[in-house]
Amino acid sequence: MGGLPRTIFREYDVRGRVDTELTPEVAELVARSYGEWLSETAPGEAEKGVLVGRDNRRSSRALREAVIRGLGRAGLRVIDIGVVPTPVFYFSRTRYGVDGGVMITGSHNPPEYNGMKLARGFGTIYGEDIRELGRRAEALAWGEAAGGEGATGTPSGGGVPVTYRRPVRAYIRTIADRVRLGPRRLKVVVDAGNGTAGRIAVPLYEALGCEVIPLYCEPDGRFPNHWPDPVKPENLADLVRTVRETGADCGVAFDGDADRLGVVDEQGNILWGDDLMILFWREILPRHPGTPVIVEVKCSQAVFDEARRLGGDPFFYRTGHSLIKAKMREIGALFAGEMSGHMFFADEYFGFDDAIYAGARLLRILSGSDRPLSDLLADRPRYHSTPETRITCPDEAKFEVVERVRNRYVARGAEVVDVDGARVIFPDGWLLVRASNTQPALVVRCEGRTPEALAALKAEAVAALKEAGAETGLELPEW
Repeated sequence: MGGLPRTIFREYDVRGRVDTELTPEVAELVARSYGEWLSETAPGEAEKGVLVGRDNRRSSRALREAVIRGLGRAGLRVIDIGVVPTPVFYFSRTRYGVDGGVMITGSHNPPEYNGMKLARGFGTIYGEDIRELGRRAEALAWGEAAGGEGATGTPSGGGVPVTYRRPVRAYIRTIADRVRLGPRRLKVVVDAGNGTAGRIAVPLYEALGCEVIPLYCEPDGRFPNHWPDPVKPENLADLVRTVRETGADCGVAFDGDADRLGVVDEQGNILWGDDLMILFWREILPRHPGTPVIVEVKCSQAVFDEARRLGGDPFFYRTGHSLIKAKMREIGALFAGEMSGHMFFADEYFGFDDAIYAGARLLRILSGSDRPLSDLLADRPRYHSTPETRITCPDEAKFEVVERVRNRYVARGAEVVDVDGARVIFPDGWLLVRASNTQPALVVRCEGRTPEALAALKAEAVAALKEAGAETGLELPEW
């Protein structure tokens, strides 16, 4: 992609290594391209300015300055909301009536990475819109390399007009007004992983009436205690220990920018994304029978079965927070979730993924019951599953491998859900092979009704991958 690394333009965002890929110079080009694109496609919205927020990574301040320069060169004014979680960035768009925005965040990725989520319309842009920004940024890069001001001749942006807004108090007040807890007073451990959530989740949950035990809630861009990614069990070890030691009712954990939630119950057991979806649907569906239920293809069959039992209309859909938000908007869905911990509430909230708000909803459910959290899910349908497993596979080969797996089972007359990869349905379980939208990798998962069924499905998945990816040298999963 000319003078720009092609790999930074992902399916849902822009992301790369800060020293070699997403440098301040590259960030400025991307922001300028985004600003010009926004002015062309939504001129009325662009006139309102563009929000800029950032997480607390050590590279985010320099990228913020570059983004502001780029937006200024595109002729836009900037509304700076400071260091905030991504959900506060989303909230600010609603509060200030501003459509455009750039959130600088590496989310749950390693410290050498950072990224940019780019807003327009209901959510953040993705897919072809991201690729269009890549083409525009490439043209600007070539123009500047040739000694000009770029393809559009926009003058250099010194003295960019910047307005400062601080939305955190309004955000906390909004959730505290909308979520009222029951009579039971809860003790909750909050593990922010030294990311952006701690300074907001702790006062919010205290305002709701909880006793809060903070764990790694001081922002520290070095992330010295553990990496802020609640999907990985090793990052929840301290939370599990603290919940058990303090006798807390539950523990909640957040990724670096607080759009993904991790939960442990009072016994220290981890509740994964599909466990939480069942818990939330049990609250929502009795109030809204017949509502459509989006089930991400990686989810347990238990989510599908429970949604149908509760009177919902479940269907499988693609992975990806941007894709799910767009689908929710299209069909008027009231709630959705992802295995990765993204939770989207539109029944009493704005519909974007907000782990801090999702934690408050969990506390409401728990405070309204005299049963422990472990007991609230004791009757959920039980299956046996592998973790979500990623297998390195070149970008140029991964979709072809998935198509071969799909064709293998279609030829056998099997039921295949192919909305995102191939989820192959068997009488006693399922296997999934899909191409990652963010990495050169395949995502593989299996689930069976019994341990024996799971063992057979794992062997089946390995055989299918071995056949479909023979020439790519795949390292097959070792579950």
